[in-house]
Amino acid sequence: MVATSTETAPKVEKLNKFEKYKAEKDGLAVKGELDKFAEMGWEAVDKTDLTGRLKWLGVFYREVTPGKFMLRLRLPHGILSSHKMRILAEIVQQYGDDGCADITTRQNLQLRGVRLEDIPSIFERFEQSGLTSIQSGMDNVRNITGSPVAGIAANELIDTQDLVMKVQDMITNNSEGNPAFSNLPRKFNIALEGSREDSIHSEINDIAFIPAFQDGEEDSELGFNVIVGGLFSARRCDSAIPLNAWVPADDTVVEVCRAILSVFRDNGSRGNRQQTRLMWLIDAMGLESFRAAVEREMGQSLAPAAPKDAITDEGKSDHLGVYSQKQPGLNYVGLHVPVGHIYADDMFEMARLAEVYGNGEIRLTVEQNVIIPNIPDSRLDAFLQEEPVQKFSIAPSTLVRTQVSCTGSRFCNFALIETKQRAHAIAQTLDAQLNVPDSVRMHWTGCPNSCGQPQVADIGFMGTKARKDGKAVEAVDIYMGGKVGKHAQLGERVMKGVPCEDLEGVLTDLLKEKFGATAK
Repeated sequence: MVATSTETAPKVEKLNKFEKYKAEKDGLAVKGELDKFAEMGWEAVDKTDLTGRLKWLGVFYREVTPGKFMLRLRLPHGILSSHKMRILAEIVQQYGDDGCADITTRQNLQLRGVRLEDIPSIFERFEQSGLTSIQSGMDNVRNITGSPVAGIAANELIDTQDLVMKVQDMITNNSEGNPAFSNLPRKFNIALEGSREDSIHSEINDIAFIPAFQDGEEDSELGFNVIVGGLFSARRCDSAIPLNAWVPADDTVVEVCRAILSVFRDNGSRGNRQQTRLMWLIDAMGLESFRAAVEREMGQSLAPAAPKDAITDEGKSDHLGVYSQKQPGLNYVGLHVPVGHIYADDMFEMARLAEVYGNGEIRLTVEQNVIIPNIPDSRLDAFLQEEPVQKFSIAPSTLVRTQVSCTGSRFCNFALIETKQRAHAIAQTLDAQLNVPDSVRMHWTGCPNSCGQPQVADIGFMGTKARKDGKAVEAVDIYMGGKVGKHAQLGERVMKGVPCEDLEGVLTDLLKEKFGATAK
């Protein structure tokens, strides 16, 4: 009699199409083929290289703008010099009406209108000036965010600038490209907060470091509590959860990031594309097993989380306006950039302002705005009289002030509706008609990928299609109840398929009923 086994073979996961093409050739491999691509022209480039692997270099083909590419940078902490801003302005300037840039919700810049044949020379300029776009798209760690006023804010606890740079250098091999982390199961977000307010929207990151005194008292060592697993996707949106780990404010931060990325890389699902973010792996392993795997990867134990973090209940600043720095006699000024959209002339002017009035530094925020720091008291009045400061107001009207928007259908083939122009126009109209007593944060995203983060807004809009009078029209699902800061929570969908042409009336009613608005 032949014995039979009750054991079953382990289930083999079926790889998704992205994993198949990554297995054929790593995304970073196209770095050595750029000259060939530029010479042959975009239409002759292998489709997988064109639409897929070029994203590992930050170069994005867009079907809605054939032949005109988006170039996404890496600007750790959202900080750049006036010299770098001027170079970026020169790059987009050469593309005329097509050339422009967008400030993103990860303190980053995306250049638009770029031609593939110009990429080799653009990358040469990047290398000479210390700019990079390496590993800024697809299954890589995206731009690393931090407080936009790190090193200058009066309420700062930890200056995270150096740590953010070290994490970026670890991930990208000092911007040369790092095959160790160029093949993650899915995209990945990291953020470090160093102040008493949650300026980074920590809850929506795969890893976030939040300042905390180890014993909960301010006379104990200051470091970070770690939270993990935050995500937005078409399938699932979740807030990050505590890892039950506290780390000192030193290179341990880099090692924690390295270990978590390694565990994710080696164990994360590569099957159903909608179930490949870090939180899915944490669910599958269980939080304790995941934490233990991170400790094994580090080769050391993690301290348990501090009993509380140092984030206060005072709310979150949008950093618009004039603020005194912790350096005596210096100020930073936050300028409002409507939905983050700028042109070459604007970029040149921002570089000039930073040089003439500050120390040549420019900072970007997750609200898609710009900060010019290090302006002496003696120069502040003159700065505030500058024409660009009038254009990019330090005190915009209530609803205009809080708009955040994704790219929208003008430049993104995923977007189902136009977002940026619509968001700004509706906010202007409502501000002219209503008195709104308090800030109402409104975020727009063109599709379920949620690049505009509608779930963290007081009122969020997600692009969709609806039928009105028998015709398909652009529409939105409306989300409400999102909160940021110490008591962050994700909003929930409250309306479906509202035609965009009806939004003015719908929003007027919402603002009156829920936010105390009154007619002017």
